[in-house]
Amino acid sequence: MSMFLDALRYLGYVLIFPGFLFCFLGGLLLCGIDRKMVAKMQKRVGPPVLQPFYDFFKLCGKETIIPNAVSSKAVFMGAPLLGLTALVVIQLFIPIFDFTAFSGMADIIVVLYLLLIPAVSVIAGAASSGSPYAGVGLSREMVTIIACELPLVMVLLAVGKVVGDAMGTGIVFSFTQIAQYQMENGSLITKLSMIPAAAAMLLIIPGETGNHPFDTAEAETEICEGMLCEYSGSPLAVFQLNHSTKMLTMTSIFVALFFGGIGTGIQNFVGLFLSGGAAGAVSFILSVLVMFLLCILLTIVSISFVHAITARLKIEQVFKFYWTVVAGLALISLVLAWFGM
Repeated sequence: MSMFLDALRYLGYVLIFPGFLFCFLGGLLLCGIDRKMVAKMQKRVGPPVLQPFYDFFKLCGKETIIPNAVSSKAVFMGAPLLGLTALVVIQLFIPIFDFTAFSGMADIIVVLYLLLIPAVSVIAGAASSGSPYAGVGLSREMVTIIACELPLVMVLLAVGKVVGDAMGTGIVFSFTQIAQYQMENGSLITKLSMIPAAAAMLLIIPGETGNHPFDTAEAETEICEGMLCEYSGSPLAVFQLNHSTKMLTMTSIFVALFFGGIGTGIQNFVGLFLSGGAAGAVSFILSVLVMFLLCILLTIVSISFVHAITARLKIEQVFKFYWTVVAGLALISLVLAWFGM
C-alpha cells in the first residue's frame, strides 16, 4: 500500500506540482507578464497577460505542416517534446525553499546536463528541417550555448564553494544542501562575495532563455524566426511553451541559489499563528507564492528591463559579452569564495 501511495505522490510531482502543470501555467504566465512589462516600459498598451495562453491553444488548433525537405520526420516532430520533458524534469530537482520533489548529492550537475537538452532539441529540429534560415539560426544557438555555459558553471562553483566550506565538505553540488544551508544561515544574496555571482546570473537568464537582446538564433527580422521558421501548429506551440517554461526554470534556479533563507522566515511567521499540520500546509503554500513572486520580479529585472532598453546584439557581441563581462563577475565571486570571504 505504501509503495502505491509513493507512486501516486511521485506521479503527482511529475504531472501537477512542481512538474508539468506548474511549468505550463507558471511559464506562460511569466511570459505574459514579461510581454506586458516590456510594452509598459516602451509606453505601449501591449497584449493581455494571458496572451501566451491564447497563442498556445490557437497554435494547437492549427494544421501542422511538415516540409518536403525534412530529413527525419521523427526528429522534426519529437524535438519539441524532448525539450519540454527535460525542462519538466529539471523543475523536479529545483527546491522551493525547503521542499524538493527529487533530490540528490549531485543534482546541480544533473540540471546542468538537462539544461542543454532543450537547446539541443531545437537545434536537432532545425537541422532536420532543411531550411537555410534554420541552419543560420542553429549555428547562432550553438555559439550562445557555449557563451553562457562558462559563466553559469562558475556561478554554481562559487555558490557550491561557499556552502561546502561552511559544511566542511568541499564544493557542494546538491541543491538540497544549498537550501539547507540558507535555511540555517540566511540567504546567500546577503553575502558580499555572492553579489557579483548574483549579478552574473541575472545576465545569464536572458541568454539561456533566448530573450532579447540575446535572441540572435531567432532574429525574426533577419532570418525569419531562424530555427523555428519551418515549424507550425502544435510543434510550434510546444516550442513556445519550452521558451516560457525555461524562463520559469532559470528564475527558479536563481531563487534556489540566492534566496533560500526566506523560507525560514515564512515558517516562523506562520508558526506564530498556527500549529500542527495546518502550519506546514500554509507555510508550503506561502513558500510557493513567494517563490513565484520572486520569479516574476527576476523576470522583470533580468528580461523585461534589458529588453526594453537594449538593441539586439550580434552573435559575436553575445559571445564577447558573456566571456568577458559576465564571466568576469562570476570569477570575482569564485575567487572571493575560494579565499573564504
